[in-house]
Amino acid sequence: MRTIAAILSLSLLAGCETVGEALSEDEPNPGPCPTALSLYDAHRIVEFKGEELTYANVGFTGEILNVVRFCEYTDARATPIELDLGIRMAFGRGPAAEGRTHTYHYFVAVTRKDMVVIDREVYPITVTFPPGEDRVEIVQEFEGIEIPRANETLAGTNFEIIVGFELTEEQLAFNRSGMRFRVTAGQES
Repeated sequence: MRTIAAILSLSLLAGCETVGEALSEDEPNPGPCPTALSLYDAHRIVEFKGEELTYANVGFTGEILNVVRFCEYTDARATPIELDLGIRMAFGRGPAAEGRTHTYHYFVAVTRKDMVVIDREVYPITVTFPPGEDRVEIVQEFEGIEIPRANETLAGTNFEIIVGFELTEEQLAFNRSGMRFRVTAGQES
């Protein structure tokens, strides 16, 4: 059983079926696709150098900007839901960042909605900031995620795809506190 067999790429979802093509097929999905979202508490990461939570101590940052998905399945023989996923992320390099390259870790989880995690994988992403740049956007693409269904009446609405950054307890507490640093923080107007 293959639940997250991912092919990673750094390009936009290319060569995928268009919405128009999907709507013109003979066998449409018997129900909607699973929800795909970033977990609120884990959709951003801020690394601090030092004890104080100040802008001057911000190292590397990351934020999940958007999660999109496309799926297809039929009601015959409980075929699995086949899903393609795209995650748009922005990364930053703060005043306390050391070096131009940094590796972040994020997860992709397939869950039975509000019940149980079916599968969860952690992926590294290494970002290199070009000279003179402190912001980078990247789209990660996953093709061929298969979500098993017990029977043909089990629709995509029973599942969720959840993504987020792997965080330390301190980073999680920072996110939950509601504190933020705007992209323009520390810059003169």
